[in-house]
Amino acid sequence: MNNAKLLSTLLHLKELKITGFEFRNRGKELHLAVKPYKNGCRCPHCQRRCRIARQSSQCRLWDDLTVLGVRIVFHYAPKEIDCPTHGRVQEQIPWAAPYSRVSHRLEFRICALCQIMTQKAAAAILKMPTSTLSDLLHRIITRVREGHSIRALVTLGVDEISYCKGRKFATVVYDLDRAHVVWVGQGKGRESIDRFFREALSQGQRKRIQWASCDMSRAYIEAIKEHCPNATLVLDRFHIVKALNGAVDEVRKQEWRELGADERKAIKGLRWLLGMHSRNRTKAHTRFLNRLRNSNRRIHRAWVLKDEFEHFWNYRYAGAARRFLKRWMTAALKSRIPSMRAFVGTLRTHLDNIITFIKRPLTNAVGEGINRIIKIVKNRASGFRNLDSFTDLIFLTVGDLDIPAQIPSRLRTL
Repeated sequence: MNNAKLLSTLLHLKELKITGFEFRNRGKELHLAVKPYKNGCRCPHCQRRCRIARQSSQCRLWDDLTVLGVRIVFHYAPKEIDCPTHGRVQEQIPWAAPYSRVSHRLEFRICALCQIMTQKAAAAILKMPTSTLSDLLHRIITRVREGHSIRALVTLGVDEISYCKGRKFATVVYDLDRAHVVWVGQGKGRESIDRFFREALSQGQRKRIQWASCDMSRAYIEAIKEHCPNATLVLDRFHIVKALNGAVDEVRKQEWRELGADERKAIKGLRWLLGMHSRNRTKAHTRFLNRLRNSNRRIHRAWVLKDEFEHFWNYRYAGAARRFLKRWMTAALKSRIPSMRAFVGTLRTHLDNIITFIKRPLTNAVGEGINRIIKIVKNRASGFRNLDSFTDLIFLTVGDLDIPAQIPSRLRTL
């Protein structure tokens, strides 16, 4: 086995042949003279083997991986070929993307590392400046996602995230069936979500959306109803329960303001206990809350109403669930508690979109889980100055297109 073949075997080089090698920079760089192996002179557009029109005398350089502290560089002079369909073009370079100065292997390693660590740490592993790695990463993501379109979107989720100080928000759209992000846009109002429906989806795609989930934002609800005529809207359970817990906590706050210092001891520590789900409470907790019937009837009444409302999520028939809600709303109104009456007004406004939960228990829980990953990405970078860079990292981590998988598998080894 000669030296060139030994290097090719050790470095797992495929679809190229080593014709020469040289160590430079005191052994820190290995420069390989290479050429396509049984795959040269192909048109980059139609993959057709064509006649050589001109042989370039100037070599181009491609950076490859750093192995055992040694940086690998490819040298090759691309040929100009004459394609019957596309005319005179430069031949396809099998180990790198067109106009790229790095190999597919290095691109794959950059994407794979930046999915799980900071760009600074990835740059240290790959022995390159952080600014160079960041520039390469965003170029790769832009190139791979260019021309990509959303496909088979049936169940839609919408939420907003903050990405910068100064109350800067972005609208995020999820595919809840596949648990990934399909679109990120500036702002959180009606204009942002309208831009998604008009620019990212065709009319046929909007008609094929069957389910949608969002919070009680008026902008999102009206946009979904306008652009998705066949979609059934299900308001997110988390936001409804959050509003109910807020109404119960408002009763506690009001009572705390009106009571004296000695009387406050009886309701001290109730905040988290009142918001706790019944399945998580102990018997001691329940006995303590039941004693409020004698010491503070308003808080006790609000807690009983909250516990009764939990039964709604267990119904299986929409008609029975609707009757239950009407009875519950009547009881809440008779309690004469202002915050509970305000919550009843919210229920009446969104009643039809709450009942749809019984048909399909759809929530934004998947979206909230994705939001947690997005926050990790943001914290990992200590924040982003602009939304474009943040969007690229979101798509790399939880996007609807697996970016590292778009690099040919035969060129990811080592």
